[in-house]
Amino acid sequence: MACALLVSCDTGNRVPSEADLSTFGTYVNALDTVQLEQSLKHILSKDTSRWSFDLALKKRYTDLAKFEDTPIWYSRMGVSGEADSLLGYLRHELPKSGLDTTAFFLPEIAEDLSIVRALAFDSVGQNINDLLPRLDYHLSKAYMRYVVGQRFGFVRPVRLMNKLYKKADSDEFARLFDEQVKEPDYDEVLSQLSSDARMDYLLASTPQNSLYKTLQHELSTATGKEARRRLAVNMERCRWQMSRPDDREKAVLVNIPAQQLWAVGGDSVLDMRICCGATTTKSPLLHSTISHIQVNPDWIIPHNIVKSDIVHHAGDSAYFARHHYYIVERATGDSLDPAEVTQSELASGTLRVGQHGGPGNSLGRIVFRFNNNFSVYLHDTNNRGAFQREKRTLSHGCIRVEKPFDLACFLMPEMDEWEQDRLRISMDLPPMTDRGREYLEENAEEPRPHRLMTYHEVSPRVPVYIIYYTAYPNPATGVVQTWPDLYGYDKAIASAIDSFLPK
Repeated sequence: MACALLVSCDTGNRVPSEADLSTFGTYVNALDTVQLEQSLKHILSKDTSRWSFDLALKKRYTDLAKFEDTPIWYSRMGVSGEADSLLGYLRHELPKSGLDTTAFFLPEIAEDLSIVRALAFDSVGQNINDLLPRLDYHLSKAYMRYVVGQRFGFVRPVRLMNKLYKKADSDEFARLFDEQVKEPDYDEVLSQLSSDARMDYLLASTPQNSLYKTLQHELSTATGKEARRRLAVNMERCRWQMSRPDDREKAVLVNIPAQQLWAVGGDSVLDMRICCGATTTKSPLLHSTISHIQVNPDWIIPHNIVKSDIVHHAGDSAYFARHHYYIVERATGDSLDPAEVTQSELASGTLRVGQHGGPGNSLGRIVFRFNNNFSVYLHDTNNRGAFQREKRTLSHGCIRVEKPFDLACFLMPEMDEWEQDRLRISMDLPPMTDRGREYLEENAEEPRPHRLMTYHEVSPRVPVYIIYYTAYPNPATGVVQTWPDLYGYDKAIASAIDSFLPK
């Protein structure tokens, strides 16, 4: 008893050793800085990933002068409990986000953590100096991939979307995506990774826009690989930090795959069919604000359309008369006789070809203008039958709208009954007021179109978004609908992020 008491007193007075304090136990004595550093260098040399977030992380591990500053998730006292927190969080969140757990090294992290927690290095034949750098690097890559991917997207859309298709008449790529998208701030992410607030930063990385949450909810009940993959691709679009429709703002949404326009304001939604750009002359994706309308405008035909559709009719004055086309010399403004203009002159770009406004004009009777880099706009059409087609990809890039008068009233709700009738009469629509009907009776012999309205400002300006979602909630019902990938953008995005999608 005396011996036992003596031993107990000695133990109580003994200073705890590093093995007593470290969760590695006696394995802490096996930690060797040279071996740890060599193992890390070997891991970095084998990492051939070209993903930008991986390269930024690899550079961080490579550039540190002192190896002791390199580990993020462990020290001689053990592996941080945040490693378990990260693993648990990603196990829960990745499937909900349409992402593959293996792309974030979760099986490897789970296996190495289990060895560490059980102190099973010897029993499984793992050297602690090999395991810890591997675990640390995998944890950091998982963190980096998730945070950057969720905050900024896994692909850079400006580079991807504008390198997909060549222009029809040149080797240049067609610019199809004209949005300002925020680039990842790798310095900020790396700083957070090394900070005490890294888990808070991780938790705040999930996109908060309502569309992402809606698609995420849809994913939770989706079955079938194709349906889940489509939702995952559209969720990727939601990660890009750029201007997107606000649930509370009055706006015009044009969704290319849906071939539909939604004018959203308050509790009301005006919906209509559209015709959009053909697959060879795709409508660009952009956002702007509608500034004004023009009624019965002349169509100044873009030079690329002149070259593709009109040049071979040079000299055919009947063709020009039939289509109400005219030719003007750009330098002088002089009108030219179509019968005397050659193909080379038309193709040179020194001449302007226009179409008189009114009945038969390709723009229809009204155009909705907004600033953009493509000379595209929303407009009426003289080919109303096109809206009955199932596939309506047939324009040179502009958006033809099924209900132009209704859209004008949505944009300009301040118009009184007579202003609305002035617009109707100018568009050759039946007037709804006595004053309008009397005007038509009194001016029955006047040539049409009656130009009672030629221009009207839209004030305040109304945002317009030309978007591309193959899964999107119908603004009128809130129900997520799906459509075919008309331009092949889903396929391109899915291919780019394939390594992060479940197989």
